[in-house]
Amino acid sequence: MLQEAVAGEADIEELMLEMGANARAAARKLATAPTAAKNAALKAMAESLRVRTPEILSANAQDIAAMKANGQTSAYLDRGTLSVERIEAIAASLEAIAELDDPVGKVVDSWDRPNGLKIERVRTPLGVIGIIYESRPNVTADAGALCLKAGNAAILRGGSDTIRSNMAIHASLVEGLKAAGLPETAIQFVPVTDRAAVGELLKGLSGQVDVIVPRGGRSLVERVQTEARVPVFAHLEGICHLFVDRSADVGMAVDVVTNAKMRRTGICGALETLLVDRAVADTHLVPILRALEQKGCEIRGEEKVKTYFPDAKPAEEKDWHSEYLDAILSVKIVDGIDEAIDHIETYGSHHTDGIIAEDPAAVEKFFNEVDSAILVHNASTQFADGGEFGMGAEIGIATGRMHARGPVGLEQLTSFKYQVRGSGQTRP
Repeated sequence: MLQEAVAGEADIEELMLEMGANARAAARKLATAPTAAKNAALKAMAESLRVRTPEILSANAQDIAAMKANGQTSAYLDRGTLSVERIEAIAASLEAIAELDDPVGKVVDSWDRPNGLKIERVRTPLGVIGIIYESRPNVTADAGALCLKAGNAAILRGGSDTIRSNMAIHASLVEGLKAAGLPETAIQFVPVTDRAAVGELLKGLSGQVDVIVPRGGRSLVERVQTEARVPVFAHLEGICHLFVDRSADVGMAVDVVTNAKMRRTGICGALETLLVDRAVADTHLVPILRALEQKGCEIRGEEKVKTYFPDAKPAEEKDWHSEYLDAILSVKIVDGIDEAIDHIETYGSHHTDGIIAEDPAAVEKFFNEVDSAILVHNASTQFADGGEFGMGAEIGIATGRMHARGPVGLEQLTSFKYQVRGSGQTRP
């Protein structure tokens, strides 16, 4: 049994190396685990979460009290807060993952060669995945469950702000693994808050970790990208944009923009910058901004915006670079779609960007020229979520261009191997 408290760098190194060795051993068993066993574990986890809801809420209350005492922002408090409804949503997400097709062993492609060789490309688990995340305790369940279904062992390192909540949720995951006869070390949670544990994980635990997935703010992701000695699925920031084209329906624009910004301001898919075509500024801008203001959103606009909406605060250069994660929106009037695209490519984070338009040509131009992981048309940016994509859940949104991009779900947590079948062929 791993100890829950250690002292000193040597002890933390020993703890992490032990976790790495246990994860590798579990990964070998999970790689060939029957789908039925994985699904049984997921369903047992969900039931355990429901049974343990009072314990989880009690742990979460302690975390939230500590966060408030430490002066954490409203966005972090929202991300870290659990409720009966949110725990039920986590449990339902685990059950949804159980219903998804198992990607392991799936034949992606196959072909025959003239010499009679039969070649198949088959999905395989990545192995051991380290997930480093902040604030959101639901990630403990989502990440562990997705890794399990894709045949991977997981080492979870959650943020110190919600460590009690994370450990309470993790207890349910272990209970589910035990119930299904799978290794308890298939999903491990780092039980210490010392940042040295992150450093050890980034070193790869003597070759035991195959990939790292960071999920958090800029400082966390930049540290991971700088220090990691293993591949990283990176998600830097969610500086999300919506462009209101001259062909946009004003009623739709009001509804979509308001939802994209104000449904939940603290998630990575929340709108941070609104761009409005000058051609419809007279008709569209004020109704949109009034609707946002009524919901408590602070508007920061450049000078042209202030001529239409005097209540706006002056926007500064830093605003275009800002992921507010709060009820604040930067707004700019642009001279058409080309300027909108230029702005997004200059200031965006390649996470999620969208266009509100009725003109198909404008939509196609936007989709072809904006290089973001997720592009939306006439829809809220808050649909940038693996669950909304039908993936059951996600570990995060990858904004890089290698292997995984967009929501990191089951398929993105696998690699592949080639299986070549012959009948005695030799190469001349």
